[in-house]
Amino acid sequence: MKSWLFVCSAVCCGFCIALLTACAGLQGMNTTPPPSTYQLTVTAPAAGTGTITSNPSGIQCPSQCSANFAASTRVTLTETPGSNYFFEGWSGACSGSGSCTVTMTAATSVSAAFTQGEGITVAIAGGGSGTVTSSPSGINCPTTCSASYAPGTQLTLTETAATGNTFSGWSGSCTGPSSCTLTLSASDSVTATFVTVAGVQNLNHIIFIAQENRSFDEYFGYLRQYWANNGIPDQSFDGLPQFNPTTGAPPLQGPVASNPPCSFTTGYCTADPNGTPVPTFHMQSICTEDMSPFWNESHVAWNAGFDYPTVVNWLGNGFVQEAANEARQDSPPINDTNGYRAMGYFTDQDLNYYYFMATNFATSDRWFSPVMTRTQANRAYIMGATSQGYVYPLATQLTSPPIFEALQNAGITWKDYVNTDGTECSGTGDALSECLLEYESYLSQFTYENTILNTAGQNPDLLQNIVPLSQFTTDAQNGTLPQVAMIEPASSAALDEHPSDNDSYTVDIQAGANYIAGLINTLMTSQSWHDSAMIFTYDEAGGFYDHVQPQPVPVPDSYTYPRDLQTNDLCLGADQSTGVCSLAMTGYRIPLIVISPYAKKNYVSHTVRDTTAWLSLVEERFNLQPLNARDGYWLTEKDATTGLPGTMDEFFDFQNPPWMTPPSPPTQYQGGACTLAAPNPFGGG
Repeated sequence: MKSWLFVCSAVCCGFCIALLTACAGLQGMNTTPPPSTYQLTVTAPAAGTGTITSNPSGIQCPSQCSANFAASTRVTLTETPGSNYFFEGWSGACSGSGSCTVTMTAATSVSAAFTQGEGITVAIAGGGSGTVTSSPSGINCPTTCSASYAPGTQLTLTETAATGNTFSGWSGSCTGPSSCTLTLSASDSVTATFVTVAGVQNLNHIIFIAQENRSFDEYFGYLRQYWANNGIPDQSFDGLPQFNPTTGAPPLQGPVASNPPCSFTTGYCTADPNGTPVPTFHMQSICTEDMSPFWNESHVAWNAGFDYPTVVNWLGNGFVQEAANEARQDSPPINDTNGYRAMGYFTDQDLNYYYFMATNFATSDRWFSPVMTRTQANRAYIMGATSQGYVYPLATQLTSPPIFEALQNAGITWKDYVNTDGTECSGTGDALSECLLEYESYLSQFTYENTILNTAGQNPDLLQNIVPLSQFTTDAQNGTLPQVAMIEPASSAALDEHPSDNDSYTVDIQAGANYIAGLINTLMTSQSWHDSAMIFTYDEAGGFYDHVQPQPVPVPDSYTYPRDLQTNDLCLGADQSTGVCSLAMTGYRIPLIVISPYAKKNYVSHTVRDTTAWLSLVEERFNLQPLNARDGYWLTEKDATTGLPGTMDEFFDFQNPPWMTPPSPPTQYQGGACTLAAPNPFGGG
């Protein structure tokens, strides 16, 4: 038994000795244990641009930008941009702009880039209500109207009009009525204009301009042919009959409009119904001599044989006769002693700006001057809806109130803009301040002038409303236009389109049209455009041919019949309250263009109006009582087609404004042939 135990012990001891020897050998080898942690380092961003934090915690950069993490730990870094900064992306151990997660198997470095954002500011204008939101989100104006986005962000702004309002267009970095999409490469701003759908209440500025002495057929008789030539859809339009189509909307094509020629057996012209008719023809000169649109001559134009009470029927056959006799009465006689100029008309070759504007905006083929006589009485009607019975230049000031007196009393702002060129007020500085612009205004026909002047120009509160024309540009561009404005004709500057009085000088209609174009373009390109309307017309037809009969209208006041007719004047003693010898009859048709963001596109009104309807538009808009029965008539008379008041409402579309972004009109042609040689209507062009 002992022997066996001894053998086992010996064996076990030998194994143990061998094991101990092997362990001793291992202890002698050079071995280092692996690290238990690794360092993660984040590059510190510039102050304020952003922060980086880690999960597990340890990094809170830029205050703590490095930390040790146990080996094999997954560390997620989260970036938070600073105010108005955006995360651009990772570099180092992470890349791209997504999340950054690293596994700590070695010391690691990471950088985060932040970039400054681009701001967008939205404004709401126009007096209406609505909201603007953005995609990507951030804008919800009027609550939140500014936000920042990463550079290069494509931002879409969407407008929503409130109930009872309409969106009328963008301005600023977006324009027009369509959607607004921007790529932000710099800070930007846009304005959304909302207006209440309240009809005429959308008009905060009504501006009136009347040039001098041109008839509708003379200026716009060719307009329907212009449409045909330019592919513009046809519609009813009562211009010269030879330019109407043979089929389609009436009126349809008729014979070339004409008047009887002159017979000179008595030394003066008598219309000869058996002679070769004088046709309407394209004038080859942009300059013409004057004709008399006075009371007698206007009634001769009505009927060449006018003789109250037996011959008062409308024929419209005396235009050539009155033009010839006016020429022969001048000393020396003017060149056109045959009166041909009365039948001339102009086309878009001459008046391209007017043809473009009348086509793109709204016009009328039933717009008449207020009274069948000359400038002074018609200008009185334009301002006050009456001449208090005068048909010749006023013998005394009118006691009736002009529209500006009514505006002043109601607290409505107004201005009368005067072109000072060629007047005693044409200087600047002291020279301008020492003259009285009121003397250059047709307001001087009213006794209200005395209130304005206060005997010695001592009423600055009123005088400040009569200003040089240069102020119009300033007011339009600065948004300081008054609620109602009138621009006086630039007669002293020879820019009113009035024919020359004799052959000693010329008046160029293209220069006048270019002048008007400048005023209209100033308004269309100004910040005042979005809530303005400009009524552009003429004071009276000047004796030029028009084929449409003047129309009956109410007499304005107790003066139903001219009070200043002279011996041998036509209608003397008629004492009518209606009819062609009364003041219950308009003058002849004149051109009209209604220019506004709300003016209907290519619209023609066929409703009878005279120029005093512009007063009714003002009265409707600003809640004023009519001045008398003439302008009051338009407030009560309804348009036969639309049922709208006769205050010109049918010219406008307030629900869907057509022209919040105005068109780009052509430059008015200049340099047409200007000669006062006798015109030739027979093959003369």
